[in-house]
Amino acid sequence: MAAFKEHSLRQTLAEELHARPHGVVDAPAKISHIAAINDENSAEADHAHLARLCQAFNATPPPAGVTHLTQDFGPFRLKWERHTEFTTYTFIQEAPFARPFKDTVIGLVPQDWLAVLPGRVLVATHVAVDSKDMTERPVPEIVGLFDNNTVTGGYVTSRGAILWTDFRIHGDGFSRFLIRDIGMNHRAMARLVQRTLEIETYRSLAMLAFPLAREARAKIAEAESEVSKIIGRLSEIEGVNEERELLGRLSKLAAEAERISAATSYRFSATNAYHKLVRQRLKGLREERIVGLQLAGEFIDRRLAPAMDTVKNCAERQEILSNRISRASDLLRTRVDVALEGQNRDLLRSMDRRARVQLRLQATVEGLSVVAMSYYLLGMISYIAKGAQGFGAALHPFIVVTVAVPFVVAAVWFGVRRVRRSITKTERDET
Repeated sequence: MAAFKEHSLRQTLAEELHARPHGVVDAPAKISHIAAINDENSAEADHAHLARLCQAFNATPPPAGVTHLTQDFGPFRLKWERHTEFTTYTFIQEAPFARPFKDTVIGLVPQDWLAVLPGRVLVATHVAVDSKDMTERPVPEIVGLFDNNTVTGGYVTSRGAILWTDFRIHGDGFSRFLIRDIGMNHRAMARLVQRTLEIETYRSLAMLAFPLAREARAKIAEAESEVSKIIGRLSEIEGVNEERELLGRLSKLAAEAERISAATSYRFSATNAYHKLVRQRLKGLREERIVGLQLAGEFIDRRLAPAMDTVKNCAERQEILSNRISRASDLLRTRVDVALEGQNRDLLRSMDRRARVQLRLQATVEGLSVVAMSYYLLGMISYIAKGAQGFGAALHPFIVVTVAVPFVVAAVWFGVRRVRRSITKTERDET
């Protein structure tokens, strides 16, 4: 080992390149492939089900936590892989055969085990690989192998093999692919088989969004129509109440748009990724035309591309709808805010007028308060002066009151002003 500090993920990242090996396929061979949609949290169920198959054939069960396994069961070899949302089971039997799609390898698998396979099967495919030593099948026989359906295919992998298929589900519930080896080694054949199976699997996974897009498209069209009506009324509405009513309708539309997006966004995103994988795998086939036969890639692209365009268009319409609702809501909120600001301005003006009136009233009351308090104080001084005169004081009560008037009024006025200043300062400090 070199004397350097190794990153903790170095080995993990290096092993990831070899995590799902192609393996080998020696022609002639029969292959049955199943892809089942699983729950992303059902890894334990998949693992337990695989362990039961190993137990049935006295094979070593898989280690806990693995996501791929290649195991020889004697009559066949199994290649098992668990992906994010689907699990694949590929059963391989390498032996001579006369009838490619009769007595398939899936018949060697316990049927009770297949009946309780976790998840829901989305893809089921038979692949038959003719060796180069076998007699070449005439075209009528090949067409008959596909129940006389329209067959597509051509040379693949730089004329190393020929591929035929009809992309149909036959009476046994499986689609069919026939490959004739021309000059490939067993590893190259394994890569071709895996690429073919991935095309069929990813194509089906990509198409999952198509029915969802058609269903969502009707709801989106309805929401678009409603938004257009609301926007058309923006220049006609009068009054805050009507604006608030339209804003409520827009809020409901926004909630509906979010619900549609939540139900479709993951599926649409996954479909985009699967479509890219399909196109990459088709490119990897390196197809060459056989005269009079449509290439499998052309057939898929002709039918898959419009469906993918529909999904893409639906996703774009969802985004546009959300943006339109957002802009309309912002415009309505602005109108409501402007109207409320006008009402608040009028309210403040009214409050200002009332404050000025109250100030004048307060000044009037203040003056009256000074007069009243002065009157009562002077009355008390008069009584005191009269009492003092009775005890022999020389000053007349009338003179005493007359002299006291300016002092009493000044004192009362100063006291009232001081109290008002104290109250005003307290209110200002509290605010």
